Amino acid sequence: MRTITLIGKEGCHLCDVARGVIEHVLAELPDDAADRIQLEEKSILDDAALHEQWAEKIPVVMIDDDLHAYWRVNPERLRAAVEDATRPEGASL
Repeated sequence: MRTITLIGKEGCHLCDVARGVIEHVLAELPDDAADRIQLEEKSILDDAALHEQWAEKIPVVMIDDDLHAYWRVNPERLRAAVEDATRPEGASL
């Protein structure tokens, strides 16, 4: 199972846009890949450490624990990263 984490806050327009991009990319995945992705959201307003680390860069998108993007999410780049992350081990392009 892979996790995509959107770090943002309520009322953040760019966070809403990023959420839409993520949801669109995930909706286009084949079912077997989509079943291996979990989407979670975290608010910088609920976590002081997240606020300190990311407040000036939200929205932030993490794939597992790796930074994928901040401020703007490119759908093609996200799609490629998600497809790579959900590709079965040993499978080639």
